[in-house]
Amino acid sequence: MKDQDILAFMREQAYHPMTVKELEEAFGIEDAGTFKELVKTLNALEASGEVIRTRANRYGVPEKMNLVRGRLQSHPKGFGFVIPETPEMEDVYVHANDMNGALHGDTVFVRVEKEPGGNRLEGRIIRVVERGIKQVVGTFKDEQHYAFVIPDEKRIGKDVFIPKNAYNGAVDGHKVVVNIVRYPEGRVNPEGEVVEILGHKNDPGVDILSIIRKFNLPETFPDDVLEEAEAAPAEISEEEIQGRRDLRDRMMVTIDGADAKDLDDAVSLEVLPNGNVRLGVHIADVSYYVKEKSELDNEAYRRGTSVYLVDRVIPMIPHRLSNGICSLNPQVDRLTISCDMEMDKDAKVVKYDIFLSVIRTNERMTYADVRSILEDKDEALIEKYSELVPMFQEMEKLALKRRQQRMQRGAIDFDFREAKIYVNEEGTPTDIGFRTRSIAEQIIEEFMLAANETVAEHFHWMKQPFMYRVHEDPNAEKLMAFMEFITNFGYSIRGKGNSVHPRALQQLLEEVKGKPEEIIISTVMLRSMKQARYDAESLGHYGLSTEFYTHFTSPIRRYPDLIVHRRIRDWIESGNQLSEKRTSYWTEHMPLIAEHASQRERLAVDAERETDDLKKAEFMKERVGEEFEGVISSVTSFGIFVELPNTIEGLVHVSFLTDDYYHYHEKLYALIGERTGKQFRIGDLVQVRVANVNVDERIIDFEIVGMTKAAGFRGSRERTPKVIDGRGGERRGGARGKQAGSRSDRPDRQKDKDKTHPAAIRQKYKDRRKNEGNKPPRRPGQRATTNPGEEVVAIGTGESTDTPTQREKGFWEDLVRSKKKSRKNVASSVKRKRR
Repeated sequence: MKDQDILAFMREQAYHPMTVKELEEAFGIEDAGTFKELVKTLNALEASGEVIRTRANRYGVPEKMNLVRGRLQSHPKGFGFVIPETPEMEDVYVHANDMNGALHGDTVFVRVEKEPGGNRLEGRIIRVVERGIKQVVGTFKDEQHYAFVIPDEKRIGKDVFIPKNAYNGAVDGHKVVVNIVRYPEGRVNPEGEVVEILGHKNDPGVDILSIIRKFNLPETFPDDVLEEAEAAPAEISEEEIQGRRDLRDRMMVTIDGADAKDLDDAVSLEVLPNGNVRLGVHIADVSYYVKEKSELDNEAYRRGTSVYLVDRVIPMIPHRLSNGICSLNPQVDRLTISCDMEMDKDAKVVKYDIFLSVIRTNERMTYADVRSILEDKDEALIEKYSELVPMFQEMEKLALKRRQQRMQRGAIDFDFREAKIYVNEEGTPTDIGFRTRSIAEQIIEEFMLAANETVAEHFHWMKQPFMYRVHEDPNAEKLMAFMEFITNFGYSIRGKGNSVHPRALQQLLEEVKGKPEEIIISTVMLRSMKQARYDAESLGHYGLSTEFYTHFTSPIRRYPDLIVHRRIRDWIESGNQLSEKRTSYWTEHMPLIAEHASQRERLAVDAERETDDLKKAEFMKERVGEEFEGVISSVTSFGIFVELPNTIEGLVHVSFLTDDYYHYHEKLYALIGERTGKQFRIGDLVQVRVANVNVDERIIDFEIVGMTKAAGFRGSRERTPKVIDGRGGERRGGARGKQAGSRSDRPDRQKDKDKTHPAAIRQKYKDRRKNEGNKPPRRPGQRATTNPGEEVVAIGTGESTDTPTQREKGFWEDLVRSKKKSRKNVASSVKRKRR
């Protein structure tokens, strides 16, 4: 009895949940052996979550029982979201009381019970299919007769109870790793056992080690993996060169950072007799040494990617390979997979070839040296690399043409500053700098993009199973929200939902470049887009505005690139005809590999971000009390986030804004003072003081010490919105066929400008009340007189010399009069009076 047969039967439209006996009859089972096989298969399907058994012992598939399978992503406050395994389905909100013992990271079934007023789905967890967290890293807290471990992962939401007999040498303040031996039920905490003591939480290096354990990153390679790596040769032999194209006479270089040791890509450029150029991108042939299904391959798959932490690198393959035979070191022979691309004068690919090769690079260049040669015209370096300088100059021309071509077709270029944190030998942060992006970096970036696109398009038209890097179109609702948001800064984009071409977004980025609003508009735009991921289908890349894209250029540090190389080798060795067996294998396994690689990539990014946040908090802890100028990067109902020039971000909590009551305006992304009208908006410059730093929580608290004059982009009414149409031009206003008039020339605008300012009215009223205090009190029934045209406004603030009786009487008289004119003014005035 096969799994597929049972599942197909249960997914039929006429199927209803059946008992084992009913299933036995439906399948016509007569012998005991087949019946046992049916029961065994049902149990396996139930354990894997593909089939659900109800309380009445009836079996059915989850989708027919209004159940959604997904991964739980919890929040420290207790609630969470179930992210469905079905990509097109929305996340399901789960209240803290409906968790049913599930923890962050668990695979669960959730029953969608209602849709609240908004568009958000809401449900209740029915069952935990698979536990996502089996170990917890945290701080040991001894309570004499028992202990708790406070998890570093705050989304777990519950401390882990440790009985006395499970301490295993841990003492108060230790960072420990705990195995969960019993999961929570109801309000009961999970129970665990200490299995590893990392050290005291304040010991050097324990902080990074805790993050490594938290994300379950492997520190060392298993012995059998190292044995395979050691068996790899230190040099290539003549036999290995057979069947490869020999490019050892071609001039080529590697261009990397000064501290890079795994050099996996080399580039070459030649001017051809017909005036075209031939760009060669040569990538280390890692797939030759990491054989399919070997121990090296299994470990590389498990890791998925190299992880770059602040003070160390956790590699995907052992250094014996990555820094040795697979590294394209200068003046030595290396095995590679090459992609030669012939480009015309407009930098368009007119011919290409993908093949196995052997190379010998001429030099190991650094980004700094190439930048100095091309931008700074460093004479010493130009003389030292005189043979290579003409090639570098041609590379610069080609890279700029390729970049211009990308921008014209609509690629989006987010030019975010990337922080580089410097630490000493003890792991203490000493400085925070920036990673540069000069012409040298752009040359390598453009050439790698060209190779990735060429390889992806080749295999797309071959109609063979392949690994693609995809970036789907943005969610229509998020994109519409972004388009509404930028109107606050005087910009608008023509289009609706997914019909917005990426070219329009890139033109917007170019328009805001160098302006105060650049950071926030870029950030909100990025947040409105989907994450790039790996997929077995070619779904296009929205951000690059290309139909075909893959990752071919970094097989030393990314497993998908290794798979791409393996597929290229299959294609070359099979003579363009892949066997039916191999086609079936790749068709079945490619989606699984893509999903696994995407998950490992996200985990690596989270680990890298957390180490950065940790060291940034440590860096600022020594600067409590110091003042800095920063830019408001985000505004929420509970405060404003301020980013400093060194990319460090901290929170000014709303309770620190003591000069007024501030209300959050979601559409304006602003906190606005109730009394003063003072605004804190994204992009404003502020002077802040470091108030507090909590390294354990990675939290930095700021307080405002002064507000710089508001930036000019803040939605001035005199400014005509700039319309980005995505066709290479800009429009002012909304007029068609003629020049739209200035907003300030409109009659209603002129009328508003002529209005008396509220502050002048308040001062006028205050003076009048002060003068009336010196007059004799009116007799009962005597009407109050006002000057012709004088406007009466009820204001309950400000100092006055009136006696209490006069103030009370005058207040109520004004209240009655103004009530006939404006109930709104009275309500706000009384509120201020009571305060």
